[in-house]
Amino acid sequence: MTRCGETGRPILLGSPQRCIIKRGCCAWSAHDLVPVILLKLVMLWCGLLLVLAHVIGATCAPQTFDYIIVGGGPAGLLVANRLSADPNITVAVIEAGDSAYNNPNVTYVPKSLLEYGLFTGTSIDWGYMTVPQKYVGNRELNYWAGKALGGSTAINGMTYLRAEKDQIDAWEDLGNEGWNWDSLFEYFIAQEGFQTPSAKLQARGTEYEDDAHGKEGELAVGFTPYLTAGFTDLLKVTSEAIGYPYNMEPNDGRMRGFNTWPMTLNETGPTRADGARSFYFPVSSRPNLHVFLNTTALRIVWNQKAATSALLASGVEITANNTTETILATKEVIVAAGSIRSPAFLEHSGIGNPAILEPLGIKAVNPLHSVGSNLPDQPQNGMAFSSSKNWTGYPTFVTYLTASDLFGADLPALTAEVRSNISAYAATIIADYAPNTVSLCTQEQLLTHQVDLIFDANSPVPLVELLWAPIENQIIAQLWNLLPLSRGSIHINTSDATLSPRIDPNFLQLPIDAYVQAAAAIRIREYMATSPLADIITGELSPGLDAVPKDAGWRDEAWNSWIKQGLNGNSHPVSTCAMMSQELGGVVDAGGKVYGTENVRVVDASIFPTQISGHLSASVYAVAGRIVDAVLGGR
Repeated sequence: MTRCGETGRPILLGSPQRCIIKRGCCAWSAHDLVPVILLKLVMLWCGLLLVLAHVIGATCAPQTFDYIIVGGGPAGLLVANRLSADPNITVAVIEAGDSAYNNPNVTYVPKSLLEYGLFTGTSIDWGYMTVPQKYVGNRELNYWAGKALGGSTAINGMTYLRAEKDQIDAWEDLGNEGWNWDSLFEYFIAQEGFQTPSAKLQARGTEYEDDAHGKEGELAVGFTPYLTAGFTDLLKVTSEAIGYPYNMEPNDGRMRGFNTWPMTLNETGPTRADGARSFYFPVSSRPNLHVFLNTTALRIVWNQKAATSALLASGVEITANNTTETILATKEVIVAAGSIRSPAFLEHSGIGNPAILEPLGIKAVNPLHSVGSNLPDQPQNGMAFSSSKNWTGYPTFVTYLTASDLFGADLPALTAEVRSNISAYAATIIADYAPNTVSLCTQEQLLTHQVDLIFDANSPVPLVELLWAPIENQIIAQLWNLLPLSRGSIHINTSDATLSPRIDPNFLQLPIDAYVQAAAAIRIREYMATSPLADIITGELSPGLDAVPKDAGWRDEAWNSWIKQGLNGNSHPVSTCAMMSQELGGVVDAGGKVYGTENVRVVDASIFPTQISGHLSASVYAVAGRIVDAVLGGR
């Protein structure tokens, strides 16, 4: 038997009952001779804390639970909510951050874009940086992630945009029977508590389709009360003049066109509706639900005496306040630490590519080579234009464009070029991966699946997002390549599980992704030159016609240079523990269970088989809802 506190490799536990958990006021061993009356007083005190506090620290938690959830983000807290609804199920949530219940940097709903990003550099910001991006001038880029109860929903832009129907339907083609838009839509509806916009907001352009929204769910969704006035109609008419439709309801599975989106907020206040405020705090008094705050999950404890060919998790090793201990799980360990921390946690637990683990002294007890790979994060750039009109309020305006919208008559030739280069693209991706991550043939299959979905002339799947931000006497336009073909990775580079993993999105690894960015920038210029928007534009501030000439095409080096100099990431990582068939390099099956394990699941954006065109949080909640139903159905 390996000692309970041993580090540097997976913890193997032969006799779970012999591990002693010592935690402040509730410290005891099964062999201690504790006076009965004192024990009852301690238990009473712990019970009172559960009722009175929003969360409990590590001090009064039991040592054994039915389910241990690693990560108190949106997925983890929704799963905890659903599991603990049964009073006979005990649930522990391990969260590295603190409660942000009354943190004004979380609760505040910005009145202007200038007020966005108050979390930066505070305790609720992990403060990640990418490794130098070799395809973008070796620049290190910020990589945002929330470190608090609620995860990144405590710091994100609160955007509620789901996904395109066809791309969710395509998940089924990757080995996920039953995963399609229709089966996920019921979870979107059940979880949402949509708030009908006021007459004032409707006059500003907040249209919607009633049957696309749920009214009874815990997740408050509504339009910002500070919506910029006068911009919706301006963009609507301009879009239609170019040939892009106005889309009244982008959350019904069809996203193409210009729209005004809702946010995850409660109109009372208003207040941010993050994962904790929606799914944890309303049920925090449940005596069977325990949250460990400011506690890092280090690795899974494996039961080496299990009578099964698959790995059986016995618990999780955790650390807090310079103390390392183990808590036990009788049923499952559910990993919900997000696309950055979930693959890292699996790797520290011995699940991953031996080429990554063994040089760090970690035994690969389950050599799943693709853990941490397959990262398709979205590059973004920003353009700026001067405006004769002064703007106030908060902007929630976006145009979604397909490949056909972007490239027009050039699309057939470009698609043929992309298809002819798939083998070369796959070889480039594999060369940047760790050895033996995936075969060339498999990577070609994955790229072909993506190209088929988005580069067809009739595809409705949005390839880019144009975000419009009128602010003071400027209009800022951000351009996002939503579905890049480039692939990055997130891996550990130390045996110390308290340290950050190595984040390498490999932005613009493949030239096609730069072409998409350039084509999006050209479409923004087209907007600015089309009335009625053109009537208030007084000049281009960035990049400017000196940097990128007016007639520069999407292959032009001027665009390529400007894009690389100013590129940033969206911090929308997915697919690092992809839900796909194992033959395609999947890490989890269609129920979220890690291949080769008996009772370990992953439930967060890391299991998305592909990147999506919508923003992540809405789909994270829906995916988590479906997975937890599988957990409950399999008990």
